[in-house]
Amino acid sequence: MSTSVGTVVLTGANGSLGIAYVKSLLISFPNYTAILTVRDDSESDPNTQNLRQLIAKHPKAFIYKLDLASLSAVTQFSADISSRVTSGELPPISAIVCNAFAWSLNTGLKFSADGYELSFQVCYLSHFALVLRLLGSMDIGNGRVVLLASDTHDPERKNALESYPVKFPDDLAQLVKPSPDKKGEEVGRGFQRYGLSKLCCVMFMYQLNSHLAQESELKNITVTAMDPGGIPDSRCMDGESVPTSWRLLMRLVLGPLQPILKHALPTLRSSTDAGVDLVEFSIGPKFAGKRGFYLMLNSDKSSKESYDEEKQKTVWNKSLEWASVGPGDTVLKI
Repeated sequence: MSTSVGTVVLTGANGSLGIAYVKSLLISFPNYTAILTVRDDSESDPNTQNLRQLIAKHPKAFIYKLDLASLSAVTQFSADISSRVTSGELPPISAIVCNAFAWSLNTGLKFSADGYELSFQVCYLSHFALVLRLLGSMDIGNGRVVLLASDTHDPERKNALESYPVKFPDDLAQLVKPSPDKKGEEVGRGFQRYGLSKLCCVMFMYQLNSHLAQESELKNITVTAMDPGGIPDSRCMDGESVPTSWRLLMRLVLGPLQPILKHALPTLRSSTDAGVDLVEFSIGPKFAGKRGFYLMLNSDKSSKESYDEEKQKTVWNKSLEWASVGPGDTVLKI
């Protein structure tokens, strides 16, 4: 059992993977302080209530309200956590795990409170802002940033649910304010937008590692993008926002048969297994100092487009603008 002391910041803590992560963290690394963010921290939210019961006997685990659809909420949360680290109320941040996500499928195109496409902001842009604003509160000797990736970012991986492969738009404004969906294309375009947000996460990983490497005080902070695999028991596949055919596939086929299918489809796994791996990946000693793209716990290649440095830099610069992050908002030289 670890005796390490640090703070772990986890977004989307009441989701299926989030709950599994917290369970594993409390068992394997109970000495860490856990800052667990959720969009809805009310007692009426059953998922947050499950999380609250899980951490009830753990005095170092705390639930924070953070709506990633609001950049002002990200700014306020980051300032609060930074202040608590500076005062010594919280230990330095050992890991920021960017797990929260959103997508708009059956519901069609949706926008955040800031007027940006919802998947792009929640999956990517708000995490971009969160990480840059919290860098000054991280353990500069061994801090880790983990961005959750997905096979949807790579058109060559041929996701079975994909109707339209991810293609980086010529006009970057389409990332934040896409054209309306044509009738009948809502699910396919929504899934494509989700994949684009994950592509931006991977590009962010490469650019942030590059920036950190140029600064002597921050060069030991590492950034990875991890595809946790396919998780058929994820709650996101069991709601009205996804097509009925998807729900039935997960509930009646892939979920029940996962123990058998995992031999033919090794990336198919339970949220419990993925949570255990994500804890090891984010704070376990085996992955100290690791950077880059991972498929589960194995170093892997990301999409061809994700390696395009010019596109990476263009997205980086536009993200600073979209997220209103300036030189005074981060310790990183930008």
